Amino acid sequence: MDKSTPAVLAALLIIYLPQASAASSTDLNVSGMITPSSCTPTLSDGGAIDHGKITVKDLNQDRHTLLPPDTLQLNVRCEGSTLFALTTLDNRGGTAVIPNHHGLGTTPNDENLGSVALVLSNPVADTLAVRTIVSLDGGTQWAAGSHLSHLSLLAIASMDDPPRPIAVTTFDADIVFYTRIARADSLTLNDEVPVDGHVTVTMRYL
Repeated sequence: MDKSTPAVLAALLIIYLPQASAASSTDLNVSGMITPSSCTPTLSDGGAIDHGKITVKDLNQDRHTLLPPDTLQLNVRCEGSTLFALTTLDNRGGTAVIPNHHGLGTTPNDENLGSVALVLSNPVADTLAVRTIVSLDGGTQWAAGSHLSHLSLLAIASMDDPPRPIAVTTFDADIVFYTRIARADSLTLNDEVPVDGHVTVTMRYL
């Protein structure tokens, strides 16, 4: 009886070890796509908007103050016909007074100073008039839109087809900047406070 005990234990180990091993592992897949062409976006005037000095008496006490809109030219040049979308990175995240806009920084008392919205107009791709479309779900569904935001993707579509991205080699558009300052009665403005918006326009290849 004693000599058979090790054999029985070995058999039990052979039966149960594969099950224990299977329960302790999982698979990890790494995927992606290498595209043969790349695109370069540029902005006119070095991408800078300067509203100059804004006096406190020019601000609305009980509502946002809308500053005069400014416009920059956006140009995208690709090495070949490329399917891409544009999005942004708000480098002053969490400071916007409107969530889908971009922040302008804070006062020394950590009060959100305001926000700026980026809207594309007059889009032209490969010398033809086009329209812009946006996706709020990472590119699964698209609809007409012109708001360039960190919460969505913006792509190019033809004027006639359903709203779906098209590949282009060149793209030009105006970016209109709509800047607003938070209501003055919510801000501590005893000293000069810089308007400090900073946005990075990025490309995503589709």
